[in-house]
Amino acid sequence: MAAPRFAAMRVALCACLASLVAALAAAPQASAEGARSLAGEMVGQWELSTAERNKTCVITLRGDGPGGAMKLELEKGCAEALPFTRDIVAWSIKGLDIVRLQDAGGQSVIDVTEVESGIFEGMRPNEGVYLLQNLAAARALTKSMDQMIGDWSMVRGNERAICGLTLTNTETGAPDSYAVFLKPRCDPLITGFGPVAWRLDRGELQLISAKGEVWRFEADDNAQWRRVPDSVDPFILVRQ
Repeated sequence: MAAPRFAAMRVALCACLASLVAALAAAPQASAEGARSLAGEMVGQWELSTAERNKTCVITLRGDGPGGAMKLELEKGCAEALPFTRDIVAWSIKGLDIVRLQDAGGQSVIDVTEVESGIFEGMRPNEGVYLLQNLAAARALTKSMDQMIGDWSMVRGNERAICGLTLTNTETGAPDSYAVFLKPRCDPLITGFGPVAWRLDRGELQLISAKGEVWRFEADDNAQWRRVPDSVDPFILVRQ
């Protein structure tokens, strides 16, 4: 009676080993397919910038090149804006999700990984964080920010104005944040919060206090900005 049981166990063990061998054999293929997929998504124009986006460089990633390295083109002025880009001559995919901008010897000038859809982040020692993002999306963000600069009025749901404020393009030192100034005679609710900066983040307008507190606003159907979460007597930002 034992022999049939042992035979069945051997068959099951062989099946498990066969599955393991097949999985191990498929892993490099899956990794290569993942790298090829990312490489295809990266072909096109990208903006390489500092975290604050005050220094930018447009890079065109091409899908052809010798071996694993692919060609690229840097817009005129990149070396002046970001001096390290002088060393970048090609790009490649490392592992499953690393985009490498590399020198003539294949060494990394900067490696970036995706932190949001279409936005990659990398760091250079003693320099800080750099972003690589789709050029069209980066320019759309810049356009949106330009449209926000100027005078606004904070009103309540009953359309009673309680504060005037000015959104500027003056950098505060924090990433992608700009100074905001309150006009005289603001309601204590607003002065108590005390916004000192603003930014656009994933479609939201954010007002930030000196303590780091954040009020979030979303655009409503009337092209105004309504504080979220919503309430029966909401705060609404209206363009002046």
